[in-house]
Amino acid sequence: MSSSSSSPWYVYLLECRRGTYVGITNDIARRYRAHCAGKGARYTRANPPVALLGAQPFADRGAASRAEYQLKQQSADQKRRWARGWPPPLDVK
Repeated sequence: MSSSSSSPWYVYLLECRRGTYVGITNDIARRYRAHCAGKGARYTRANPPVALLGAQPFADRGAASRAEYQLKQQSADQKRRWARGWPPPLDVK
């Protein structure tokens, strides 16, 4: 088991060179560094992130995955509005 069951999972939104990227993680700082280093998702390897716009905590991975799916169905503008309500929980740089 890689993390305790009490650790929250997060849905996060990145502003990338061309567009936005939505993902989930239980360690935002580590995941953001991976995206910036070109070791994240295929999309962020081609379109590096320029900012972490927001992150919302969830009690478990399943809830975060369902929320991620719902957010991915939204337009880029809707995603950015969502992020304004959930700023990044920490400085990830």
